[in-house]
Amino acid sequence: MMQMLEVADKNRKLANEVLDKKNKSALGQFMTPAPICLFLASLFDSIERHVKLLDPGAGVGSLTAAFIERANELGVESIDVDLYDIENRMLSYLNDTLENAKGRLGERLSFEIHHNDYILEETNSHEVEEKYTHVIMNPPYKKILSSSPHRIALRNVGIETVNLYSGFVALAIQQLKVSGELVAIIPRSFCNGPYYQSFREQLIKDTCIKHIHLFESRNSAFSDDEVLQENIVIHCVKGIPQGEVVITSSPDADFHLDSDSQQITATDMTYRRVTFDKLVNPNDKQKFIHIAANDSEQRIIERLAPFTSTLDDLGIQVSTGPVVNFRLRDDLREGLDSESVPLLFPQHLNGGVRWPLEGPKPNAIRISKASKPWLWENKGHFLIVKRFSSKEEKRRISASIYDSTLPGELIGFENKTNVYHIKKIGMDAELAKGLFVYLNCTLLDKYYRQFGGHTQVNASDLRTIHYPSAEILRKIGKQLQNIIPDSSTIDDIIDKELDAMTGEKSTNPLNAQKKIEEALQILEVLGMPKAQLNERSALTLLALLNLHPEGNWSEIERPMMGVTPIMDWCRDIYGKEYAPNTRETFRRQTLHQFCDGGITLYNPDDPARAVNSPKACYQIATELHTVLSIFGTPKWEAAIQLHLENVPSLVEQYAMSRNMEMVPLVLDDGTELKLSPGAHSQLIKDIIVEFGPRFAPGAELIYVGDTGAKEDFFQKDRLKELGVTVNRKGKLPDVVLYWEERDWFLLIESVTSHGPVDGKRHEELAKLFQNVKEKLVYVSAFPDKKVMCKYISELSWETEVWVADSPTHMIHFNGDRFLGPHN
Repeated sequence: MMQMLEVADKNRKLANEVLDKKNKSALGQFMTPAPICLFLASLFDSIERHVKLLDPGAGVGSLTAAFIERANELGVESIDVDLYDIENRMLSYLNDTLENAKGRLGERLSFEIHHNDYILEETNSHEVEEKYTHVIMNPPYKKILSSSPHRIALRNVGIETVNLYSGFVALAIQQLKVSGELVAIIPRSFCNGPYYQSFREQLIKDTCIKHIHLFESRNSAFSDDEVLQENIVIHCVKGIPQGEVVITSSPDADFHLDSDSQQITATDMTYRRVTFDKLVNPNDKQKFIHIAANDSEQRIIERLAPFTSTLDDLGIQVSTGPVVNFRLRDDLREGLDSESVPLLFPQHLNGGVRWPLEGPKPNAIRISKASKPWLWENKGHFLIVKRFSSKEEKRRISASIYDSTLPGELIGFENKTNVYHIKKIGMDAELAKGLFVYLNCTLLDKYYRQFGGHTQVNASDLRTIHYPSAEILRKIGKQLQNIIPDSSTIDDIIDKELDAMTGEKSTNPLNAQKKIEEALQILEVLGMPKAQLNERSALTLLALLNLHPEGNWSEIERPMMGVTPIMDWCRDIYGKEYAPNTRETFRRQTLHQFCDGGITLYNPDDPARAVNSPKACYQIATELHTVLSIFGTPKWEAAIQLHLENVPSLVEQYAMSRNMEMVPLVLDDGTELKLSPGAHSQLIKDIIVEFGPRFAPGAELIYVGDTGAKEDFFQKDRLKELGVTVNRKGKLPDVVLYWEERDWFLLIESVTSHGPVDGKRHEELAKLFQNVKEKLVYVSAFPDKKVMCKYISELSWETEVWVADSPTHMIHFNGDRFLGPHN
């Protein structure tokens, strides 16, 4: 039988095919993929006894299905669910999802589908009832005007907000019982700006924020719908004291069940725990929420702390460009004439101003009765910031300086720009140049991204930033002279000014990012695949060189390091703490490729060491270390080219020294396998060669889990034919045999240092192979009786034991038969 979440995700895909994309966008409805549902459901702290659940904007019910699955696993006595959705074509899929769940839980589950607008229905009595123990939601994203029915309805119950999503969350919080929990995936835009201040205040006053998850890519959460939005997942509990906040982040939304920790995780997930004052400054009247995914981001916030001036302190204003071109279409001109003045669009901006531009787009605007109120005096120096950034642009804030040298007494600024001015006139040159340097510094851009959840830069956001004082801005401006500097020059100016203000040379948090970018550049030159060109791989390279943010490439070292020490180094030196269950990702998705590419040596001190040995380690290849030590010098290009010419022979050499130690295995059909060295792999070979022919003659080999390459031999399609689909990346046993004569599956663990079939592992395997549960034989294989004796107390009942040095005998742990499935 399909799992509840699988049924829901099938319905989601079917619904996406029939729903009109324009209508989805207009309603702000984007359905939640199964991996995200899995993660959201895992965040609830307490799901027990009698549950009253709310899922507003339910779509096909994917979030509810994930919640019910988890609640069912926890053994709740009853679940009563209210679901809301206004889309007619969604209802049949939603009902199918819930009826499937009803079939699994029976009378323990009751539900009601409301084909109504959640906000309008739940606010019509002007009294909000606290009736839910849990809320799970992916609310619609849509702006609501002050005169709209939703805005009025929310206002009637004391909620003031500007978007449906924050309205949904605010109303749901009101409907939660004390100690009730809410988990939602929502845009990050509420974290700053005046429009969401009331919502932030309610969130902070009424709930304890427990967990926030960030997605590093703004298009990863809803990639199926091509949604370009910075989303976060937030977990809150109503009416309890605020404590520390867990902040996690992941590059994408590929959540899955980790077989070792039994937790829902994602590739490269990072983890940190912070006090609440790190999230919301207690002195901040606007209650901005600063979400720093790691210590490095926290240092950026602290680095900019000496700049405390507001725009009001500076006497400067920032406004959205006043010329809305479609309203003044009749006045737009391709070129300047006697009746018109220059009009600046974002395409005219490149640090300075490129005007005019060739082509059909406007460069000027006619002075008319309609346009004149929106034109400003062409006097002084203006700073212009693009409101929108494209996917290709690395910077969110991009400022250009305009010195009023274009012809005419008036100037037009188009609506897709933000303009710094003093009462609609430009400022003096030194102040403007200082502001130009500050707005274009990398520190500010990184800082802005931590609380600016928009894909655009609004004037309201720029008003909330703290700035250097006017005195410091002019001091900075004097250093600019008449050129537009590159980013490194700008960053140096700001860095020196901050050092002067604090009276000491501080560690610049940007140095860490610079080293990571340099490491990525090196990995790309070395020909690493795209999958390895990421921050994890860059940090791994830096760890294996022991290169700190402030260090020089000429000082790199060659320490031998295991996976866990590498991860600890990333945390301690670069402030990036990866979740413990990402250890295997480091090993299989970075270090394996480093070895294959000749970047690192594996166990250079003992090539015969087993992969699962706690002493396993890696070291940068000697030849590459010599080349990397001159990175950034004039000799680098020639040295790396010479190295690349020799890489194939180096890779071959490293592979040969490794292959000499491999354990060879030839299957009955002639297939040749080479298992990683060590006692564990030798025992796997014994299982296949000695155990199989004796106790399951003619059995078919389905899977061999070599510790060096877990899927070197896996007949997935054959396993599927036999009725088994392995879901959610569950951990298979070391060897799987299918004995057709008896219609049995033999699940065999090779036990040398850990991993017998104990009670926990028995339950995991039974769940993984639940469709053929009555056909399973569980076997723990040991190299000898001495090793077996170490684990004798852990072995599960109703399992078998085989010892390689006594291959003709077996031990059965209880039951009414010697060998066979036990029902």
